[in-house]
Amino acid sequence: MTIDIRRIRDRLPQEIADLESEARREGHRHVARLIDEWSTGAVRFDRDGERLLGAYANEVLAGVGGMTVETAMSGTLRMRRFYVRPAMRERGIGRMLAMALLDHACCSVVTVHAGNDGAGRFWESLGFQPYGRDGHTHVLALQHHSDDPAASNLRRCVTPRSP
Repeated sequence: MTIDIRRIRDRLPQEIADLESEARREGHRHVARLIDEWSTGAVRFDRDGERLLGAYANEVLAGVGGMTVETAMSGTLRMRRFYVRPAMRERGIGRMLAMALLDHACCSVVTVHAGNDGAGRFWESLGFQPYGRDGHTHVLALQHHSDDPAASNLRRCVTPRSP
């Protein structure tokens, strides 16, 4: 199976409705919120440092994940709206989405609100630490490349430490 990570920019993919339906059946509303916020223009993942990615498995949308500016903490980004189809889990798709976003992070701290214990374990496997404040459950301090002269301005992408 070929996994392709693509940036979603101008419009949500048509297959997002299928993801939303699957998420709703599992009791999750965050994909519906993604669709609602996108349609109203409230959140389009288009500010500096933000992005929304789709993971495609053999050209079928298998999952989504995004990163937005965290308004509760200055200079911080927040992972949000992560969802992988149940049939596509345990194949590394969530990890690929998260790592692709972290590879482009333009800050030194990334937060997340894990919706359940399984999600918490997933984020911890990527190096996030339990946090439990300001509406976040986990936080990740990114390490800058010390040999990169552009790293000091935080506009340069940084790479997280290996889990």
